[in-house]
Amino acid sequence: MLWSLIKILLFVAVVVALTIGAGYIMETGPSVLISVGVYEFELGPLQAVLAALAGLGLLWLIFKLVGLLLAFIKFLLGDETALSRYFDRNRERKGYRMLVDSLLALAAGEGKEAMAKAAKAEKYLQLPQVTNVITAEAAEMIGERKKAEEAYKALLAHDKTRFVGIRGIMKQKLSEGDTDTALALAQKAYALKPRHEEVQDTLLKLQAEKHDWSGARKTLGTKLKTGTMPRDVHRRRDAVLAVSEAKDILDAGKSIEAREAAIEANKLSPDLIPASMMAARGYIDKGKPRHAARVLKKTWEMNPHPELAVAFAEIVPDDDPKARLKRFMELTRIQPDHPETKMLLAELNIAAEDFPAARRALGDLATTTPTARSLSIMAAVERGEGADDAVVRGWLARAVIAPRGPQWICDNCQHTEPTWTPVCSHCGGFDTLSWRELETSELTMPTGSEMLPLIVGKSADETAAEAAAEMAESVEPPVDAPVEPGTEGAHEDETVLEGKVEK
Repeated sequence: MLWSLIKILLFVAVVVALTIGAGYIMETGPSVLISVGVYEFELGPLQAVLAALAGLGLLWLIFKLVGLLLAFIKFLLGDETALSRYFDRNRERKGYRMLVDSLLALAAGEGKEAMAKAAKAEKYLQLPQVTNVITAEAAEMIGERKKAEEAYKALLAHDKTRFVGIRGIMKQKLSEGDTDTALALAQKAYALKPRHEEVQDTLLKLQAEKHDWSGARKTLGTKLKTGTMPRDVHRRRDAVLAVSEAKDILDAGKSIEAREAAIEANKLSPDLIPASMMAARGYIDKGKPRHAARVLKKTWEMNPHPELAVAFAEIVPDDDPKARLKRFMELTRIQPDHPETKMLLAELNIAAEDFPAARRALGDLATTTPTARSLSIMAAVERGEGADDAVVRGWLARAVIAPRGPQWICDNCQHTEPTWTPVCSHCGGFDTLSWRELETSELTMPTGSEMLPLIVGKSADETAAEAAAEMAESVEPPVDAPVEPGTEGAHEDETVLEGKVEK
């Protein structure tokens, strides 16, 4: 309110001052005389003021015309002017419109349209850092790999886009199966952005495939530091890498270093079966059987496995079957109800030729959850107790078509491996093997195979034996199914038992 009043007072004061000044000028006489050649002009005060104003206006107009002329000359010479800025803004608007259109086309899956719009945007904007990314993605979308590779290589020339270019070429090399080049590119990308999770995973996978265990452990440590991997998962996978490194060291003939690496791996992850086995064998070599037994029992408590029993047997390799049965009691009493424990006890009693005890140890495992191994053990028990050949063959025939039981199975691709490996040979997954049963749908067997155990078990004549042999040959077990540790197969069990009965 006060400011408005002050402005009004100032306006009135200016008007009053101009009025007084104009009156004063009008009261004075002629005061300006202008001579041009033979002409003279006498101007009054008001006329002189108007003439001065007109002169100033003319001078301003001349300056403007001169400035316009200079700007036009600069425009012709290529310098930036208001006119050039106008055209630049217009070109920029068109370029950004094309850039938006190319991004929308890329999101809509229209690769060719995205590439065309990106080319026009590049023409208007001169921003290869952006348009080359769109071009590369669009070319990948429509299958023009060469065009995409050219765009990725163009991105290598700029610091801000070098990582994008390296990552794009790396993914191309991976799809082509060129893992050597992909590994080198992954290392460069990792050096530029060590916190990038996808690059970390790719580098870790390639290092594991190339058996670069020390480099893989460093990458794994970075994943832990950057928070892209939980601590418990890191310990498990670090143990996997450590035991893999120990295997390579052992293959190179450096047993001492391998032993220490295996013990370290077992400390990192006591439930890792290969690490426990190597650590136990390392303690056995050092003359510490109690340490070896402690390691194996701890792992057996977490996950009973037949290979652990094999390593436990190696602690005293030359004991007789009865002594071994007695020594194994400290292992089998840990998880007495586990199927692996029951089958182990049955096998130990069969080796000691105590077949009734083997039957009791096995219990109803062969009927409630039959597997090839449990049915083969049951056939051995029947043979040891003097059952008819038809009964033994019946159990063996069931073993042929029974599930294989727990195996090393990849959690990613469901591929089975005969032995544990850190990397799946089928899909390349790292630390994806687990000891479990393969989940399969109901299997349709060849005609009459479901009747095989009944046919074989009813008669012991040659016709039944030939039928059993023919049907057993026609039923092929899964190609990838490994042979259970400690079980060489139904036919070998039959041969061994025949020798025992003859004795």
